[in-house]
Amino acid sequence: MVNEHREANNKLAGYEFYHRVLGSPRYIVAPMVDQSELAWRMLCRRYGAQLCYSPMFHANLFANDLKYRKDALQTCTEDRPLIIQFCGNDPQQILEAALAAQDYCDAVDINLGCPQAIAKRGHYGSFLQDEWELLTQIVRTLHEKLSVPVTCKIRRFEDREKTINYAKMLEAAGCQLLTVHGRTREQKGPLTGIADWSYIKDVRQQVKIPMFANGNILGLDDVHRCLEETGVDGVMTAEGNLHNPALFKGIAPPVWQMATEYLEFVHLYPCPTSYIRGHLFKLFHHIMNVKQNSELREQLATANQLEQFQSVVAKIRDKYEPYQSGKVTYEPEEMEINMSADGSEELPALPPWLCQPYIRASPESHRQKIAEKERDASDPNRAKRQYFDNAGNEISRKRMKKLRRRQRRPNKTEAQIQLRHERHLEYCTQCANPLGSKCEFRLCRICCRDKCYAEDSDCPGHGILIKSRRAKAKKFEEHSKQQNNNGTPTEETSLSIENVALGGNIS
Repeated sequence: MVNEHREANNKLAGYEFYHRVLGSPRYIVAPMVDQSELAWRMLCRRYGAQLCYSPMFHANLFANDLKYRKDALQTCTEDRPLIIQFCGNDPQQILEAALAAQDYCDAVDINLGCPQAIAKRGHYGSFLQDEWELLTQIVRTLHEKLSVPVTCKIRRFEDREKTINYAKMLEAAGCQLLTVHGRTREQKGPLTGIADWSYIKDVRQQVKIPMFANGNILGLDDVHRCLEETGVDGVMTAEGNLHNPALFKGIAPPVWQMATEYLEFVHLYPCPTSYIRGHLFKLFHHIMNVKQNSELREQLATANQLEQFQSVVAKIRDKYEPYQSGKVTYEPEEMEINMSADGSEELPALPPWLCQPYIRASPESHRQKIAEKERDASDPNRAKRQYFDNAGNEISRKRMKKLRRRQRRPNKTEAQIQLRHERHLEYCTQCANPLGSKCEFRLCRICCRDKCYAEDSDCPGHGILIKSRRAKAKKFEEHSKQQNNNGTPTEETSLSIENVALGGNIS
């Protein structure tokens, strides 16, 4: 589906783009790596999401790897409006990726908010937020060359004025819609803490383009409160959406209902099993924290077929549906729970079989745990933890972890074990060694090398390029002779010719 407003010289911008192309969305599903794939987006749209973002794609891979691009560009007619997000630090590379994607979306977003360590290593996301000249070049390049608008997603600085200037810089460069996360780059993982909406409100008052807010969204009440307090045009949610895809409807459906509908979309729009497993663990987070459900947790962790995931969902439904319908009175089960900063237990607000937000332990609680571990580690009288195998023999912690991994593996039948050990190999036509799978002569590497030397041939499959290197050496020899006035190559030239013939490089 190609948007009707696609002329590069006449594309819509700002609020005209927000209203006429995006349809004035207020409820937005965030870009989530390996989580906001088509099947999940379609489920969210069914339950009130008005705009969805793709997962974050790497511009380099998207521009140069056709398979990566094909897998990434999974969409359908109903999957609109859609914004595709890229990460990267090269304006030309991001432009090439965006040009390949612009016919499949309504805008292209630049990820300037990812705070993870992988973004630091790759030098993208929030680790570009201090390089304003580079960001201006990236945004301006996309704004001038694409037929769709360019948008940005950022995190705030500790300095309020710097955050405002940052947003105004992106607006001046050509950003047509800005999403501001109310947390800093350092607020992540166990130190996530609370997002500060006051920064978002201040930015909203200083920029003239549409704005979305992100952070602290656990339910529909939070969405409406954020809209009122910040004055933004829409609210984006990530983690809250993963735990309750019906968040924008303001309901808390049974987890098996959401899981079943998601798996139906997966059947229509297949995705990697790692995505499925990740979504189901989020939906079943509170149920899987029940100690009596440890077997279900293991089954979900080892499932790798759609039918196996459906089986886990069915077992959860069969166990908890009688409690939901009121036929059986629910007696609270023992759970693995978080502790708050004051040492009190943080229990789920609703029964564990209903979709509900995950409340992280506070940063203060995390710091307290770290301090306790450091005190214990420095205590010379502390009791050393011991590990034992099934026979009662003491083993190392590393060995115990290995045994536990083995125990989590699904049991295999004798036929499966036998099949695993059988070697389905094709063999060289001249000896008993396995042949190279890409060899043009259907030989093993040794026989292939002998054949190439004898017959002056190349085998790209084995990387044996005798013919090409000999031709290269001959060409170098002719060139050297032309350079030599007497027509006799010097000792240095002779050595170079011999080096090329043997597969070396011309220096």
